[in-house]
Amino acid sequence: MSNIKVPIAKPIIGEEEIENVVEVLKSGMIAQGPKVAEFEEKYAEWIGADYAIAVNSGTAALHVALLSCGIGEGDEVITTPFTFIASGNSILYTGAKPVFADINLDTYTMDPNSIEALITENTKAILPVQLYGQSADMEKINEIAERHGLIVIEDAAQAHGAEFDGENVGTLGDMSCFSFYPTKNMTTSEGGIITTNDEDLADNAKMFRAHGASVRYHHDEIGYNFRMTDISAAIGLAQLDKIDEFNNKRIRNAAYLNDGLKDVDGVVTPHCADKAKHVYHQYTIRVEKGNRDDWVDIINDCGVGTGIHYPIPLYNQPIYKALGIDGGCPNAELAADNVISLPVHPSLTKEDLDRVICAVKTASNKLD
Repeated sequence: MSNIKVPIAKPIIGEEEIENVVEVLKSGMIAQGPKVAEFEEKYAEWIGADYAIAVNSGTAALHVALLSCGIGEGDEVITTPFTFIASGNSILYTGAKPVFADINLDTYTMDPNSIEALITENTKAILPVQLYGQSADMEKINEIAERHGLIVIEDAAQAHGAEFDGENVGTLGDMSCFSFYPTKNMTTSEGGIITTNDEDLADNAKMFRAHGASVRYHHDEIGYNFRMTDISAAIGLAQLDKIDEFNNKRIRNAAYLNDGLKDVDGVVTPHCADKAKHVYHQYTIRVEKGNRDDWVDIINDCGVGTGIHYPIPLYNQPIYKALGIDGGCPNAELAADNVISLPVHPSLTKEDLDRVICAVKTASNKLD
């Protein structure tokens, strides 16, 4: 990969982040403290939620949200198999079972039409993944959930600033979970956050992230050490001032790529649903001719980095097979075999974007 001139991702850390971290280090308060509280308050305000609970990873956010909603042994949670494994594993951590709905091939998010056939007496929640920076059809998902008395937890790990029907992702379910991993639209180095409008659920989340204690040294539940540090929150506060600018640049970059790739043979460019604001955590094409690995090799040889998000539906992962968890989602399997993520991050120049377009065209011209 030494030939790569345009990387698939590039975290942007500026002087503001560095100064914030130095301030925290000099303060002596480096565990969860005032900076975490400030970050929670400002993130909730930005999202438009009543509460935000910061944790040490997006995976921890999902785990805590599920526990906070009472998900546990014997329960089933409907989610998508076309996602990072944390979406499914977080369900397993609680003792519940993930059940897999297929995806919409236009948006790669959960297809609401595949949900109801999966609902049983054990179903307790729906966990849609707001994949690549775009929301699933939350209107239909919430209608199904309300009709069957189910909880909705958004996996919004990739969708900071995305919207559905004018409402912010992060406010569309009972609880919502974001990741701040370095490649996300904004970062805290590692970290995650849960948003909700329900005070009881927020209190539960605060308890589960801190060893099950609602009062220090008084433990009500089996909890975990999932607290965010003030160091991470300091980075997050600086990033939060920039996230809208970052997202706008991603959206402009995606529009430029869409225009440059719209007539390329064998390439399906990303689709933005009518009611959605897509913030392009990933710019993911689907190839309809040749072998995906050959596309990747040629694009890489042209100096452009790529990613495969995601090559194996969760129910085909070895550990899921070993656990006897299965599924049959043809759209997810087709996508897993044929998607390629291309650079879209805010650091890209026009020359970088032109190189990406040229690389994809070169691959198309070489493959049948």
